[in-house]
Amino acid sequence: QVQLVESGGGLVQAGGSMRLSCAASGRTFGNYVMGWFRQAPGKEREFVGCITRGGANTYYADSVKGRFTISRDNAQNTVYLQMNSLKPEDTAVYYCAARAGSNSLLSSALEYDNWGQGTQVTVSS
Repeated sequence: QVQLVESGGGLVQAGGSMRLSCAASGRTFGNYVMGWFRQAPGKEREFVGCITRGGANTYYADSVKGRFTISRDNAQNTVYLQMNSLKPEDTAVYYCAARAGSNSLLSSALEYDNWGQGTQVTVSS
């Protein structure tokens, strides 16, 4: 029962950077594992990365490892996705997701309880 709102998407050239934010409602943000997923047109939603409740541990998909960084500020009820060295294949709608009752590194969309509305990221070549 957490409301998530992504922001920060837009158009960026290949090689550029962009930071996405996911703002969560409520006072229990620190109890949620947070994940980022993305979905390109005609494709299934795919895992990007996740972060544990206190922000101590992160895990990334191979496709973004070394380029993307997840962080969170529990005092601000916000999780971030810093995206560097962007490629055209990164173009997708990016979704923030939350999972309660766990502090594991969760990489499956089926493991998350709540989802934001998504924000479009377009990387031009």
